[in-house]
Amino acid sequence: MRSRLRFVWLSAAIAGVGPHHALAQAEALEGAAAFGDWHADRPGLSRVIRPADLPKPGATPSVANFPHVIQRPPNAVPRVPAGFKVELLADGLSGPREIRVAPNGDIFVTETDAGRVRILRMADGDTEISLNRIFAAGLNKPFGIAFFPTGNDPRWVYVANTDGVVRFPYVVGDIRASGETQVIVAGLPSGEGHTTRNLVFTPDDRLMLVSVGSRSNAAEGLGRLRRSMGVLQSWWGRYPLGASFGTETDRAAVLTFDPEGNRVGTFATGIRNCVGLAVHPASRDVYCSTNERDGLGDDLVPDYITRVREGAFYGWPWFYIGDNQDPRHIGERADLKGKITTPDVLIQAHSASLGLVFYNGKMFPPEYRGDGFAAEHGSWNRSRRTGYKVIRIRLKDGSPTGEYQDFLTGFVANDSEVWGRPVGVAVAHDGALLVSEDANGTIWRITH
Repeated sequence: MRSRLRFVWLSAAIAGVGPHHALAQAEALEGAAAFGDWHADRPGLSRVIRPADLPKPGATPSVANFPHVIQRPPNAVPRVPAGFKVELLADGLSGPREIRVAPNGDIFVTETDAGRVRILRMADGDTEISLNRIFAAGLNKPFGIAFFPTGNDPRWVYVANTDGVVRFPYVVGDIRASGETQVIVAGLPSGEGHTTRNLVFTPDDRLMLVSVGSRSNAAEGLGRLRRSMGVLQSWWGRYPLGASFGTETDRAAVLTFDPEGNRVGTFATGIRNCVGLAVHPASRDVYCSTNERDGLGDDLVPDYITRVREGAFYGWPWFYIGDNQDPRHIGERADLKGKITTPDVLIQAHSASLGLVFYNGKMFPPEYRGDGFAAEHGSWNRSRRTGYKVIRIRLKDGSPTGEYQDFLTGFVANDSEVWGRPVGVAVAHDGALLVSEDANGTIWRITH
């Protein structure tokens, strides 16, 4: 396994930032050094993990190391890169998760366990919330939010419950749902693990994409099912490449519907838990921020952020990160080898990559425009903690480079205690970055 540390010199003039930024040295960790843990985290530190860097399954034991969540220490504030400022925008919320910003700047937040969607309102450039209301309640573990049609004049707010998609009539500026809940998609697979469901509309408003995570960790029971049912050729003929079956039918996938909820098909398969679902504003590529599987050691399997190609298969549960076979499925689905799409950006394993947004504001320096921000909720299946931060996904000419950079850190108090677990990321109306964390129920505002 390679282990390298490289230094990249960035010129302020080339980067397009102001003259107050001196020539700076940016550190990038590669190979085994990039796996690391929370002790090394700091804003500006970059990592590159490549498929060739991965250890063998079981190279280290699989451990259960759940964090102990503590109350936010007095005056505790996350850390951001030089030139940026982070401020507490809201606290006392009930497990805030996904965030979406309406055309007028209203901030929609799902409080999943409380079964509701909340609206926060503030003036551009302000750090004081002027309005705090419940938009809709009585929902079933809501997570994803989308406005439809896309653009400045949506007429509906769509919400992804764990078992379906609902919508509410909406006029920009509404502070509560003005009509009855309309069920658009009923009967999404639900139960057992991975309750989050996210949704986005394609830029042409023709399709609604809905992500559904797997029911299990690595579908350990599917091998037995396959052997008992033969080769299941009829299944493979009717379903897309790599589609799961049995109790995992229509899970670990991104499904497609029209805006009225009629099933169109399956966009992509083999994505264990696509929590952050986003469309890049320039390239219009669909992206997933994905939780990978547990149980193979500290540094397997990396979480990832990737472009999601229609019809592509990303490996779960039989393979991971290309043609690496999961040892729990040895000898199964050899027909899929060589047909697996390798993800674009590999993240430290067990980071629990959640919300994803692409920066399209004007407040941050120009080199940030079009880059992604992803929330890392934090590990439990690792001996030394990873995640608990927000990372920046570097793009060049519209494509991911494979490099990511720590952007917002400081939520870990010590090896056993944490006070923040980032979930949602969004760009505010004025270009600030908003970050929710569900451990202490706060939302943070980052400006430049």
